[in-house]
Amino acid sequence: ENTPRISEFKTVTSQSELMFLKSQLNPHFLFNVLNNANILIDEEPDTASRILMKLDELITYQMKDSTRDKVYLHADINFLNDYLELEKTRSNRFSYTIEAAPDVNNLEVYPLLFIPFVENAVKHSLSAKGESIINIVFTREQDYLYFRCENTIPSVPVKHKSGGLGLNNIKRRLDLLYGSTYTLNITEQENKYIVELWLKI
Repeated sequence: ENTPRISEFKTVTSQSELMFLKSQLNPHFLFNVLNNANILIDEEPDTASRILMKLDELITYQMKDSTRDKVYLHADINFLNDYLELEKTRSNRFSYTIEAAPDVNNLEVYPLLFIPFVENAVKHSLSAKGESIINIVFTREQDYLYFRCENTIPSVPVKHKSGGLGLNNIKRRLDLLYGSTYTLNITEQENKYIVELWLKI
């Protein structure tokens, strides 16, 4: 007799958990970007203004567009691009590429699925000496969307205080959204960290 109510409770709980997991973007990023803009505002006001406009687009997307159940992939890619452009203002030895096959742009995906992997890539890549590089690829493989994020890593491991919280969150969110219809592979090579994700579409 209680089965429908238990099922409803589980659904509501899952939805609440998903909203919580989706809302978590790194606050340190926000503070760093605002600090950069503050430093530049006197000597390079145009650059500071451009940074703040990008930040506004980023926050608007996170707060408004991403509350939708699904978004077009190109919207999420634009979000990643804005994020990486802002990260680029923090380091002159940081570069990135985002490649998206034409047939993936209008695929509908759950919003903000990829940003935790990209944030993680930035965090570890910027710890590396020399050039810091992130390469992101989106392609379609039959009934799956394939996402690859590759970043340079330091030759000597750097301990990060924030641990793997972001990664645990995204794995939990993928479990709730996709169940057994996704595959996540993470491999670490000598100077490279690679995330590969296949999502059923």
